[in-house]
Amino acid sequence: AGQAAEILADYLAGQVGKTLSGYMPMRTEIDPLPAMAAHQGPVGVPVIIGKGLPLRFREWTPGCRMVEGAFKALIPETGPWVEPQVLIVPLLAWDARGYRLGYGGGFYDRTLEGLRAKGPVLAVGFAFAAQEVAEVPIDATDQRLNALVTEKGVTVFA
Repeated sequence: AGQAAEILADYLAGQVGKTLSGYMPMRTEIDPLPAMAAHQGPVGVPVIIGKGLPLRFREWTPGCRMVEGAFKALIPETGPWVEPQVLIVPLLAWDARGYRLGYGGGFYDRTLEGLRAKGPVLAVGFAFAAQEVAEVPIDATDQRLNALVTEKGVTVFA
């Protein structure tokens, strides 16, 4: 996972000054924290506001005080809300088309749809190469990733 985080940080190095959202890893998720800490610009983490609503993002800095939010995800206790231009997106599985299988809440799809309606947004999936599947089932609300980073490298989706 350390190598994957280095590849992710290198890929994101071109996004200096842009607001980045990462996530606090849960269960067996790959850890984006080193890449988040290395980012030269504001960093936020997702906060679930309510079922069926897009995510909001609270500013995160290494060492900030964290508390448990919805679904036991850690979130910064206080801090301003930020609007990301670049998102590191967690996932359970991904396919060669750039679609991801999330955790079933549709939070990232709604969030990406809303952000993309306002302007360009870069959605970067972050996973282990072994999480690739032949085809993720999709519907009309699913948002594609722009790129995916694994320990084996970067895949950019056209």
